Amino acid sequence: MKWQSQMSESLFYHFKIQYKVIHALILREIHTRYGRDNLGFLWLVGEPILFCSGVAIVWTAIRPAREHGLAMTAIVVTGYVPLTMWRHCLARAIKAYEANGSLLFHRQVTPFDIITARTFLEIIGTIMAGLFVALAAIMLGFMKTPQNYGLILLGLTYQCFFCFATALIGAALSEMSDFIEKIVSIFSYLSLPFSGAFIMVAWLPLRYQWILLLSPMANNIEMVRGGQFGISASVRYDLFYNTWMTVLLLIIGILLTTNIRKHLEITG
Repeated sequence: MKWQSQMSESLFYHFKIQYKVIHALILREIHTRYGRDNLGFLWLVGEPILFCSGVAIVWTAIRPAREHGLAMTAIVVTGYVPLTMWRHCLARAIKAYEANGSLLFHRQVTPFDIITARTFLEIIGTIMAGLFVALAAIMLGFMKTPQNYGLILLGLTYQCFFCFATALIGAALSEMSDFIEKIVSIFSYLSLPFSGAFIMVAWLPLRYQWILLLSPMANNIEMVRGGQFGISASVRYDLFYNTWMTVLLLIIGILLTTNIRKHLEITG
């Protein structure tokens, strides 16, 4: 019993240390990116607000008010917010170790901590921006209030883990090959049709729906839309497939991150 108590205390101590490290990295990232003066850190939320609201306004203006019986504004908001989260997390992960290489001289700071801090910032900023845009759309009458908050939360939770997994993988691969850094922006655009951001699975012919459902993000967005529209929308998602695929990506990302130090050229 004594060794079990000592082990639990040791684990708690290490978790506490890593929590403090990640918290310090988050504060450092905010100060480095947005400055220490005035309210520059609000750009963390302001940037995705501009992206999401801009796209929502344009699509609302140029497309019919309703498509397949669903409000176009709600379709865009529920799709573009998760897409923005993923793209920002991936973009900030590329060459993250090179940009923060000097921090790795500290024994407590690990590559895993760096990506965790960066991903956390992007996820929080995007979710807050999404809430702002959704509330504005609801107050202006372009969206209705969600029908199932639990399903929205589930979809966003899965999307957060998916973003974290791809950020880990992208950060590691970008240190192994400069080619990854060059093509990541192209990849993020080419993957847009498979994200489900502007289309629902049920809108596709039945024989092609499985292609879109191969994307974990499409499954996540379908869950969010299921929570937004309720029974008025026909949503398709495979929770079993989505779970094991997300876990698999997380395992790959963790394994790559664990062995990334030998690929880093740290100067300082």
